[in-house]
Amino acid sequence: MTTEPTAASNGAANAAAARATADARATADAKVDAHVEALHAMVMASLDDDQAVEIISIPLAGKTTIADYMVIASGKSGRQVASMAMKIADKCKTDFGRPARVHGLPTADWVLIDAGDVIVHIFRPEVRAFYNLERMWAFDSEPNKGEPRMGALREAHEARDPASLAGRDPASLAGRDPALGDPRKAG
Repeated sequence: MTTEPTAASNGAANAAAARATADARATADAKVDAHVEALHAMVMASLDDDQAVEIISIPLAGKTTIADYMVIASGKSGRQVASMAMKIADKCKTDFGRPARVHGLPTADWVLIDAGDVIVHIFRPEVRAFYNLERMWAFDSEPNKGEPRMGALREAHEARDPASLAGRDPASLAGRDPALGDPRKAG
């Protein structure tokens, strides 16, 4: 006589298997998180030890898939920038067993170290000021109040003289040739 498993026993077995899979996934995620945090801590400590200037760490987890952290720092000279970059790359290889990719070393104006889960940008101060990566990647900061947005410009323009805008073609409002059409509808 054969006995067939009941739906209740199948459900219990499936639930136990799902719990075991979830537990294994959580353990693997915790190991990955610990590895990422250790890598990030090593980068921050190395930059601090080498007297980097204005060290900023931007958490990227959940915002992009390129990395979990982006670290931006400055060196006082090209020689210091190159030295800091090489030390971080060497520590990635010796402490974590995987080589980091380093770009920009010959000129050392801006050196990028791709350590996988942590991306490090080391600049000379004037190059850092020019590219201003912090502003580009600052997810939680408010926009610069002195920097108008297109919507604000349009609202300010319409608020100046709303009566003169009634029934006019949007392209003519921007001082464009009406034959070109509305640039906001281009696609």
